[in-house]
Amino acid sequence: MIEDLKSKVILITGASTGIGAAAAVAFGRNKAKVVVHYNSSEPEANNVAKQVIEAGGEAIIMQGDVRDSKVCKQLVSDTVKHFGEINVLINNAGGLIKRRGVEEIDDSLFAEVVDLNSKSALMTTGAAVMAMRRQGKGGGIINVTSIAARHGGAGGSVLYASSKGFISTMTRGFAKELVKDKIRVNAVSPGVIVTPFHDRYSTPELLENFRTTIPMDRLGDSDECAGAFLFLASEELSSYITGQIMEVNGGQLMP
Repeated sequence: MIEDLKSKVILITGASTGIGAAAAVAFGRNKAKVVVHYNSSEPEANNVAKQVIEAGGEAIIMQGDVRDSKVCKQLVSDTVKHFGEINVLINNAGGLIKRRGVEEIDDSLFAEVVDLNSKSALMTTGAAVMAMRRQGKGGGIINVTSIAARHGGAGGSVLYASSKGFISTMTRGFAKELVKDKIRVNAVSPGVIVTPFHDRYSTPELLENFRTTIPMDRLGDSDECAGAFLFLASEELSSYITGQIMEVNGGQLMP
């Protein structure tokens, strides 16, 4: 167990499935207090919260569409109200929405993708920073970007990749801005991870094409991302690390 994660309050957006769910359970194993946020997957969120508790942590669920800035702020406010503080924010909520070529991208799709992937993280971060400043103990923010932010996406996912590029740049910028508040800002950048994301947006043929570009010769799974979040959330393990993007991609793309 990572001792300094015990009793830390962790808010994870989009934690009902996939990478967010795996991270939530991993924090539970380290006896953290976890807020499992979801938008439409209530049964799955309840199941994740149950797993967190069974693993030794504490958990509550919170619902809301993070494309709405008011929801982002409310999540932080409700976290502090319930647990008394917030120590780590993980901006995990996101999605591709639709695969579309440049000529098919309209105002509506642009707003939907950017609001979900970029604006939500920005607004939730702002609310969390204000809470952490009031607490006066510093904290951690961990964003979830993507390998697509570096290679530009594939098969109609350029808009998604660009929104994740915003996350990568935001990570570096806020790391510099918030260091004076003892708030560390880092990111995890998953490669091709088998989650409901790819069930919705990627064909078996596309996934096989991805596999052939990965030196480990396989796709990753959500649990293989969880350790990166634990590491970056722990002052004991990563106190001198900020502004970094941790790649979890089986060697598919190397810094």
